[in-house]
Amino acid sequence: MKFADGKVKKTKKSLVVFSLIGLLICGLVISALVVRNTYNQNLQPLSTTSKKHVVTIKPGSTTSQIATTLKNKGVIKSDWAFEWYVRNRQSKEDLKAGTFVFDQNQSVQEIVAIIVGGKVASDLITILPGKSLVQTRADLIKAGYTNAEVEAAFEPSQYSKHPALIDKPKEASLEGYLYPETFQKTADTTLKEIINLSLDEMQLRLTSEVRQAIAKQGLTLHQGITLASIVEGEVDSAEDRAQVGQVFRKRLKEGIRLESNATDEYAKTDPKYDSYKVDGLPPGPIGNFTESSLNSVAFPAGTDWLYFVTGDNGQTHFSKTLAEHEALIQKYCTTLCGR
Repeated sequence: MKFADGKVKKTKKSLVVFSLIGLLICGLVISALVVRNTYNQNLQPLSTTSKKHVVTIKPGSTTSQIATTLKNKGVIKSDWAFEWYVRNRQSKEDLKAGTFVFDQNQSVQEIVAIIVGGKVASDLITILPGKSLVQTRADLIKAGYTNAEVEAAFEPSQYSKHPALIDKPKEASLEGYLYPETFQKTADTTLKEIINLSLDEMQLRLTSEVRQAIAKQGLTLHQGITLASIVEGEVDSAEDRAQVGQVFRKRLKEGIRLESNATDEYAKTDPKYDSYKVDGLPPGPIGNFTESSLNSVAFPAGTDWLYFVTGDNGQTHFSKTLAEHEALIQKYCTTLCGR
């Protein structure tokens, strides 16, 4: 009896083990199928409707960086699926740098083929960062638009319902509101269409989170955009900009003049923009700016600087007291700091 009972128990135990193994295998198979199905779905076009996006892939970009750029630009559904596809196809070394035009109704396979083939875009028009409307106007005329076309396209009232401009003072121009980006144009593309695309790009950056953060700083959105344009003209790196944003916010809170060299060009024709002589912010932006400058105002660094100076070698040095600031100028800025 004992032997038979033990044999039965052993048989039952074996059945349990085999059942568990079977369930595990089924689970793995199902998981693999789910992952594979998700992967294939993420290779499909982002949308069935056509909307073109101009994307610049910088030299030396990794597959991960390219995937992130494409995802952020609204070209692909998934960055990880793009990376998997490139790796599986062993196309990593074939990805080329350049400026490309992609359509959101293209699959990952089609997008990779464009990049590998080096099919860079032509007929592009670029609104450069850190440029005033006067400078942008000159660039657009060089690109083939007439002076009359530029003047007409820069009339802000025709864009009054655009969400990027809902907080712009009625009397203010488009200064500071044109987001710097590269756009594709054809012989039929009007400058008004380009301006609308630029405003679309600005609206993508003016998220509810950014708007709320600027308001918490005690600034209107127009003031935040004004300050972002000044930060853009001061330093280049995102890290420096976050700290410069902190410096300017602290100076405004403490009633100290901004004393920004970035406002000098505007101040030549309008003294109200001279941040060395006028308290607070100037009446409006001095040019356009990139996302990092906007974020420097919305989310300034947690530092406690009151001064900064960019040295002759391009490195920015921060300090808390005037004595420290003057010492840094003497040490690092013997050529560029003459005023």
